[in-house]
Amino acid sequence: MEEEIVEEFKKANFSLDEEEEIAKKCLTFCINYNLKPSELVSSWEVYYLNRLLNEAIVQDAEMDGFLQHLQNAQKEAVIKEETALHFYSSKDVDMILNDEVGDTKEDILGSPTDRSQGLYPEPLDATPQTNGNIFSSGKSSKHLTPFGQRTNKFMTKFSMNNMPCTDDREKARDQENNEDDIIKKVQPQKRCSLIVHESRPEPGCRFMYDRIEDRFNALENRIKRCTTALVASGLYEEPVDPTVASQKSIFTVGMICCDGEGHLNEKSTLLQSSVEHSGGQRVRLELQKLSQFSVFPGQVVGIEGHNPSGHCLIASKLVDSIPVSVTADVNFRPTKKQALDQEIQFTDLSCIKAELSVIIASGPFTTSDNLLFEPLTELLTYATRKPPQVLILLGPFLDCEHIEIKKGTTDRSFDEIFHLEILRRLQDYAEYMGSDVRVILMPSTRDANHDFVFPQPPFEIHPPDLKHQVISIPNPGAFEANQVKIGCCTVDILKHLSGEEMSRNPSDGTSNDRMSRLANHILRQQSFYPLYPPAEGIPLDFSLAPEALHISSIPDILILPSDMKYFVKVLSLGEGGEGDEQVKCICVNPGRLSKGEGGGTFAELNYYGGPDTTNASIIGI
Repeated sequence: MEEEIVEEFKKANFSLDEEEEIAKKCLTFCINYNLKPSELVSSWEVYYLNRLLNEAIVQDAEMDGFLQHLQNAQKEAVIKEETALHFYSSKDVDMILNDEVGDTKEDILGSPTDRSQGLYPEPLDATPQTNGNIFSSGKSSKHLTPFGQRTNKFMTKFSMNNMPCTDDREKARDQENNEDDIIKKVQPQKRCSLIVHESRPEPGCRFMYDRIEDRFNALENRIKRCTTALVASGLYEEPVDPTVASQKSIFTVGMICCDGEGHLNEKSTLLQSSVEHSGGQRVRLELQKLSQFSVFPGQVVGIEGHNPSGHCLIASKLVDSIPVSVTADVNFRPTKKQALDQEIQFTDLSCIKAELSVIIASGPFTTSDNLLFEPLTELLTYATRKPPQVLILLGPFLDCEHIEIKKGTTDRSFDEIFHLEILRRLQDYAEYMGSDVRVILMPSTRDANHDFVFPQPPFEIHPPDLKHQVISIPNPGAFEANQVKIGCCTVDILKHLSGEEMSRNPSDGTSNDRMSRLANHILRQQSFYPLYPPAEGIPLDFSLAPEALHISSIPDILILPSDMKYFVKVLSLGEGGEGDEQVKCICVNPGRLSKGEGGGTFAELNYYGGPDTTNASIIGI
């Protein structure tokens, strides 16, 4: 039949650019839409004339648009047969999305009685396709975009295979599925348990009422929390006032500060102790005797040293981590957890294996030259072919730095774009994949349609019949899936720490992985944003929920999206010595899903009980 399709194209004086690939796709179109090769070529001629294509060459890049044309033709045939149905035109959500003016009829039934119903329309096509167009908003591109013309799709940029046998089985399954992605059915995934750790702030919260008192209390509580943990470990004595002159060696706890507005250096490093021990006074900190260190403003540390003059504390030892044994595996209180399914509430979670498959992607989800959200569509297509148990999408979704958003040239509101371009695609994906799929959304301070504050409340989304499948969590936030603890934050703390950190490497020449060191600061300080003062442009508001920044237990997976290069690293917390338990965590920076006019990267992770038995890949879209 493929040969017959090629012959029909040649009879109509069309040549095929990539004959074998196009013939396979056209064969699939004939099967799905019950078309003969001659009818398919006739439909192509109509598409060719409507698109005003210049050359009589059938290009593979036009196949997605041709499929959309076939779908629309099928819809029109259904409309003619079902004369009793009423269809809206110019006021219809699809018509607004397509920016068309005319009498074209659409496929949304009935009249929305409120705005929320209008923002969650029915899927565009009743016949699901796995080529990506099932997740299209219906807005067809009138030209080929640079993203659409890219090559080397879904190339693995980095991989970490700690379970090679499992990885080989997955590759074999993928190779089998690739033989015919459209005809073969998607392999079902087992539904995972999901518990979201509830925390403030909540949607609709009042912000921009941050007081000096709130900032003072938040910083003071961080110092007190660290002091209590260090003393409780039994390794350190009760801290004393570091500003008092003393020839004896003392131990104190305080926060690293900078004496001035510039970057931290060895001459401008100060230590601010707690109100309880020194009235909040600061003293100059001398680090010359330390062979290695890594400090930044806002870091809470323990210092062993002496202050002979009362004006300068000379450090002989710096403790920058709360002992893991004190706080390891201390979960949120049960009252602060929300099980998202009735069956989970009555399930013994201890029987669930800590195994999980995850796909992680961070915005922007559209390229800088348009608002077609092609990278998101491609990601959902990949997630359909290799379905994860949890799909984690991190903002920005509607990036305020996008040129069309910044200039205000779009003719739709930000909420309309978010609901029609983002949530609609996710609704189609969740409905197509079934009830086993989970989608987690986390906003960003760069989202034009959301509150510009950090910590940030979750999106207010209530998709019909999908409230347990498509979920939004605060920024930062934490949740458990199959007893795997996951923490996320969309503020680029790695980039901010990179610009403020001052460090000295060991003199023996031991290699020091800088990205691992920066990520370790998050776990050692047990805070999603330990930097203070915050970086320029970060709307840090301590009046909302200072506890929202606190990491109460070390997560199994820590997700820190950043503009810096993607990575997957296993972090070790604790020295493994006596009284200090070693805890491991996987830290993931998936990169950005789109970069400029081209594609970016996302992460795929299969967790099998622990960081040392986990497979992870960074994939270029």
